[in-house]
Amino acid sequence: MVEKVTLAAWPTPMEAAPRLAAEIGLAAGDLWIKRDDLTGLGGGGNKVRKLEWLIADALRCGADTLVTTGGPQSNHARLTAAAGARAGLNVVLVLPGSGRPDRPAGNLLLDAALAARVVWAGDAAPAELAGQAEKTCAELRHEGAVPYLVPFGGSGPLGARGYREAGEEILAQRPDVRHVVTALGSGGTMAGLVAALGADRVLGVDVGALPDPAAVAAAFASDLTGSEVTAVHLRVRRVRTRGAAGAGTSSGPWLASPRESGGAGCDHLRGHLWVHLDGGLDAPGGFRYLRLRVW
Repeated sequence: MVEKVTLAAWPTPMEAAPRLAAEIGLAAGDLWIKRDDLTGLGGGGNKVRKLEWLIADALRCGADTLVTTGGPQSNHARLTAAAGARAGLNVVLVLPGSGRPDRPAGNLLLDAALAARVVWAGDAAPAELAGQAEKTCAELRHEGAVPYLVPFGGSGPLGARGYREAGEEILAQRPDVRHVVTALGSGGTMAGLVAALGADRVLGVDVGALPDPAAVAAAFASDLTGSEVTAVHLRVRRVRTRGAAGAGTSSGPWLASPRESGGAGCDHLRGHLWVHLDGGLDAPGGFRYLRLRVW
């Protein structure tokens, strides 16, 4: 039985966003933001919840090196580097690209500051990145290391336990929650929320990270709940975005200023989770979807 390690301060707060609610046609008290950007580790972000379980499993397995994948500006990769540094583990990041930029910025700069080593995988698609990560693990074993492969986005039945806990936090903080809206990327976050809150209360907004993220999230949720959850059970909306960590070419339609969001800073893709306490999500003509910047 894996028991998680603690890497952050819990629970994260929930804050009302009345001006942002007004911008999208809700009453002032109907929109709340779960501030998982305030987790603390390595600049914060929701992936810490998954990594607490995955780091615990890596230590249980006797690993000395974490290996994971992501985009060049992946927040999951950055937080894996931070979690490894906290736990005393080496970290290798397998990222698409031809090599380190002459002037690295953003998460690449933070990855280096956290002493992560980057393996550049060229123009690799997500499935090819997974293969490159397996190859990197084999090379590390040959060198005498004990690698632990952290799945894409930290998502899997084990990592998703972190977001089952998040759903339980939301219920404790706002028992009257009607809808929880989350980005749907690698599937683990939505799976954990569905396990805690039920499929009817969780809406995933597909950001384009996987070909069929609903099927992936359903499989993880089935494992967590011990009962069958299928993609048909899940509420998923698809929007055109640049994809996870800046991949792709299309940008979304709306940007919320920090003033409108009460200082949190929201946009169409680079955020995570908000909760809605009244009806209206499925109304004809519907909603413009916004999520808190936490990745």
